[in-house]
Amino acid sequence: MKIWIDLTNSPHVNFFEQFIKELTQEGEDIIITCRDLANTKDLIDQKGWNYHIIGTHHGKNKFRKMIDFPLRVLQLVKYLKNKKINVAIVHSSFHASLAAFILGIPIIYINDNEHAKGNLISVPFATVAMFPEALENTILQFKYKSFFRNKIIFYPGVKEAIYLQYKYNGFEYSKTMQLKKKKIYIRTEPWTALYYKSDKNFIDEIITKLSEDYSIFILPRSKEQVLHYENSKLKIKLVKKPLPLKNIVDDCDIFIGAGGSMTREISILGIPTISIYREKLLEVDKYLIEKGFLYHEQQLTLDKLKNILLKVETSKKSNSDIMSKGVEAYRLIKSTLYKIAR
Repeated sequence: MKIWIDLTNSPHVNFFEQFIKELTQEGEDIIITCRDLANTKDLIDQKGWNYHIIGTHHGKNKFRKMIDFPLRVLQLVKYLKNKKINVAIVHSSFHASLAAFILGIPIIYINDNEHAKGNLISVPFATVAMFPEALENTILQFKYKSFFRNKIIFYPGVKEAIYLQYKYNGFEYSKTMQLKKKKIYIRTEPWTALYYKSDKNFIDEIITKLSEDYSIFILPRSKEQVLHYENSKLKIKLVKKPLPLKNIVDDCDIFIGAGGSMTREISILGIPTISIYREKLLEVDKYLIEKGFLYHEQQLTLDKLKNILLKVETSKKSNSDIMSKGVEAYRLIKSTLYKIAR
């Protein structure tokens, strides 16, 4: 059986790693396409997978995005039309559902962002659309209730647990919380995302405040951010190449993230994690905040950081429930994939 996976952003590489490994071991033929965005290509190269690049990312330019969307759909159709694909599975690839529909390929479309405009296109053309359970009571359910509710499945937990449970099930963060000089890793804000409306460099003010007491490591999202921090006078260490998650986990004492999958990954693993995201929070982030894994502070100061660390000391959380849900979600997605395959 031939299975097509379209990787359009760096978090999707980790998400599909175990699926690709198991499906390959079971004798399935995996065809990977990707978009050259953020660290996606570098991460795929680290895995040693074969892939074909189709399209790039045009930042916040709405006109170029409007042109790019049908162009990449057509490019995907052209590349795949003679590949005899049996089934497809993607996460947040808005081009893939339409391309699959044109080619008559059954497809699972997965997303965990209820605000993504691409859902409006992807859900109607998907065979099955899957979202985390935290979205079940949001507006997303009601948007599609009338026409497409029968194709929507809500999986347990959050997407990050689906792949973390294979490498980190049972992992517990054990470093003691002492207010001495520590390593803080900071994942920068998504400058190029269309949904991101906040100031580009608000995080620099936070870095300035924290760098006197902590060693700061910056994890940039783009070449533009690399150049920005290379030319800044901030007291930081700039991580220019994507690090494996394990390297960050082993070295990180505190994690600060301006939204995104990496922030959720680190929080689930029990490392003190603070979201400084300034847009409307996703339901999956609210879910982790409610469970006590993630803290949210838009105006972070040194005092607020210390208060959060004190809370972490007195409210250690077990991630066993989230990891168990990750196992269930993985099995549900995989069984659904085989179910809809031709």
